[in-house]
Amino acid sequence: MSQSLSRALQILIELGEGERSLDQVAASLEVHKTTAMRLLHTLEADRFVRRDDRQRYHLGSRLFALGGAALAQHAIRDVAQPHLARLAAETGGQAVHLAAYENGTAIYLAKVESTHAVRMYSRVGLPAALHATAVGKVLVADLPPGERDAVIAGIEFRPFTSRTIADAAGYREVLARTREQGWAEDAAEHEDFINCVGAPVRDEAGRVVAAVSVSVPDVILPREGVRALVPQLLAATEAISADWAGRSS
Repeated sequence: MSQSLSRALQILIELGEGERSLDQVAASLEVHKTTAMRLLHTLEADRFVRRDDRQRYHLGSRLFALGGAALAQHAIRDVAQPHLARLAAETGGQAVHLAAYENGTAIYLAKVESTHAVRMYSRVGLPAALHATAVGKVLVADLPPGERDAVIAGIEFRPFTSRTIADAAGYREVLARTREQGWAEDAAEHEDFINCVGAPVRDEAGRVVAAVSVSVPDVILPREGVRALVPQLLAATEAISADWAGRSS
């Protein structure tokens, strides 16, 4: 049963990246087509998966409600949202993200889209690369040393661009600098034309509960111009932290 559950979840993850045929699903799961079809039919019956007239499989409508419920259960999102909108406006209509650390992954919880023509590929609910994004660095930098070591050991250090951090040693140096200065940078490390700065949101005990970033295409602002937005970013994360700490008072 646990193996079937694992395979069903893998199917959903796979379909989250795009439509798939039965053959593609079976190949990804490394199972016979009859096994893949049985899993797909079960998911389809409960509307987790839908099949189009070309016999291609997609994520189903049941996930709309679950996705909304999952976001609603991240209370930090509601607290942060007005501050994210204000930060986006104050920085000239730049893209602003909120992310949280969850089971070894940084997940985007909210996004204020840029008002500029050039857009980022990030989406709410998708993971942010721990080694190549500002929010990823902020979230990992604050982990307890033992947990941080385990996370670093599991990173593949995929090179998204020529500037992506290539190894654990370089990543550790960046994390130490992040802890020291209180913010992180993505200098065209995830997308060639995007620079980004990120900072932590903390609870009343000082623990990092989320990270906020401002991302700007280099045709709008050069790297130094993005760094100049750090004071506004820090003011926003401090305001979110204050509201988060005072939410139950």
